[in-house]
Amino acid sequence: MRTRQESTIFRNQAGYISTWWRGDPLPTLSSTPDLYIERSENVEALAHVMECPREEVSNLLRKGHEAYIARIGAQPVAVGWSARREAGFGGGLVTFRIPEGNRYLYDFVTLPAWRGRGIYPHLLQYILKAESSTNERFWIVYQFTNTASKRGIEKAGFRLASNVCFLDDGSLGLVPPPDAFERARACARLVGLPLIAGFTKDQD
Repeated sequence: MRTRQESTIFRNQAGYISTWWRGDPLPTLSSTPDLYIERSENVEALAHVMECPREEVSNLLRKGHEAYIARIGAQPVAVGWSARREAGFGGGLVTFRIPEGNRYLYDFVTLPAWRGRGIYPHLLQYILKAESSTNERFWIVYQFTNTASKRGIEKAGFRLASNVCFLDDGSLGLVPPPDAFERARACARLVGLPLIAGFTKDQD
């Protein structure tokens, strides 16, 4: 893990990395009528919700990634993935290995007609409950501008581990939130980005 102690200028914030560790509380969520969630290998249903080719789904399953699907009644309405071994974000800017005992959650999609009903945090918590007996730490990345994802992730019980920022040289770095340096250090080790201990916001 790299830590920069000197003052570093960052241009703007790109996103966040949040985490849930085994033993963290799981907040009680409001019930969503007729919601049913399960692990799925139904390529057609997953591709329908994700609006992607079936081969893309098949490739993810072949890599050992786990897919979860949420239904209201019989209707598939949301999908989320849990990655092991390797993952990435930022359109290929960051790739990393996932160590034993960790999972990286990604590619969550809720169909537009079903958004705003609290499905996302229920889907996240289902994965945490399903996989926390064999995994200790779960990680998720979301964009700075995606306030809906931020709300859902916080409702599910995740805690902010790092702010992801563009640095003055165009690379990415992590800025730890107050009182979360242990998780920020673990985050930096996971994704291989430098942890910025002192930073200055560019005023231009």
